[in-house]
Amino acid sequence: MTTSEVAALDVGQELGPLERLLRIFGDVRGGEAGTVLLLLLNVFLILGGYQVCKVAREPLILATGGAEVKSYAAAGQAVVLMFFIPLYSWFASKVDRARLIFGVTLFFIVNIELFWLGARLGIPYLGVAFFIWVGIFNNAIIAQFWSYGNDLYTREVGERLFPVIGIGATLGSPFGTAAAAWLFHNKVGAYTILQITAVVLFLSLGIYWMVERREGRRRRRPGDGEKLKAGAGGFALLARSPYLRLVCILIFLLNLVNTTGNYVLDKFILAEAATRAVTDPSFNKEAFIGSLSGDIQFWVNVAAALIQGLLVSRIVKYLGLAGALLALPMIALGSYATVAAGATLMLVRFAKTAENATDYSIMNTARQMIWLPTRREEKYKAKQATDTFIVRTGDLASAGLVFVGTAFLQFGPQQFAATNVVLCLVWFGVAILLLKEYRRLAAQQ
Repeated sequence: MTTSEVAALDVGQELGPLERLLRIFGDVRGGEAGTVLLLLLNVFLILGGYQVCKVAREPLILATGGAEVKSYAAAGQAVVLMFFIPLYSWFASKVDRARLIFGVTLFFIVNIELFWLGARLGIPYLGVAFFIWVGIFNNAIIAQFWSYGNDLYTREVGERLFPVIGIGATLGSPFGTAAAAWLFHNKVGAYTILQITAVVLFLSLGIYWMVERREGRRRRRPGDGEKLKAGAGGFALLARSPYLRLVCILIFLLNLVNTTGNYVLDKFILAEAATRAVTDPSFNKEAFIGSLSGDIQFWVNVAAALIQGLLVSRIVKYLGLAGALLALPMIALGSYATVAAGATLMLVRFAKTAENATDYSIMNTARQMIWLPTRREEKYKAKQATDTFIVRTGDLASAGLVFVGTAFLQFGPQQFAATNVVLCLVWFGVAILLLKEYRRLAAQQ
């Protein structure tokens, strides 16, 4: 079925009650609500499960190694991903998309149970290993979901529906964060909390199965459900395409800026914890860090959910991809300029809330939309490489920046924020170039 035929079908079908409800949030047309709701629920579960892991990892890494060790752990993620990406590309060429998703998800479920067992056995440095694993797990499992969405929908349909599906991500994040924070308050161990994520991943597999059965009866495009082409892996596909090279640079800069900003926030949090420990001998540092981290993430995700539900589809409709892609660098620029000028923990928290809420909503939708005009093997292999290795390379670059800044330049939090201001300007320029290439590719389809 061609793109024009799909569009004609969408226009011709009568809107049901679910379509009318979803049209509050975006341009959902006849016959689309069922799959959209299943995908929305699936990404809700996936993001909720990830946020449980994310909140659990913070006290484990910060209380044992500090902000610097947390930043340097990104190097371990990049090294592991150099082996993970070729294996993912190889596996993707051997199976269809359903078996790919089921195989990778089951792999991560087994990992969770191994971490739980390692904690019971008292294996040393498990917190650092877990931090490295979470950085790989969250990007790989989320990238795979959006690869599936890009494979399922044409560019025109994806541009309409991704803002609506993305609501599930922004709702799942505060749900998972709040659940993890509540469990921490009730003295539940970090590794025990991870069993929630294992259950969530099993539920996610059931939803993928339902979508495959639903969409299998009406394949949208030739090749749906078939194996990907054998041959080039994710890294090779990135190297061959000028468009994908720009995508890599953009994602690299995004994560360099964001991770450095997280380091700045961590320094403020640790300084506050140290101050409280001096005045209160019974002060529990790990509980304070976990509780505050969970509270910050909760409000970030609440703001992101409101932006996603009320603004993103309208930004895309009236401003196109440009409006979605340029929003975050502009907000980050203002946030770090404020921190560089001098700030308290309260102001830093507010600035990072604004930045991360925009990242989780508007920018997250834009990051998925930029893959719509790419080829099918690029949607899986190259996207997995970008959303894991390139993301972690940006984190690694941030670790290098932290090392040089602290060891040689005696940078404080304000100086790191000023560095991010310069990086945001470069990021904005790359986004402009990427938009030009996106329009070129879209015109060729």
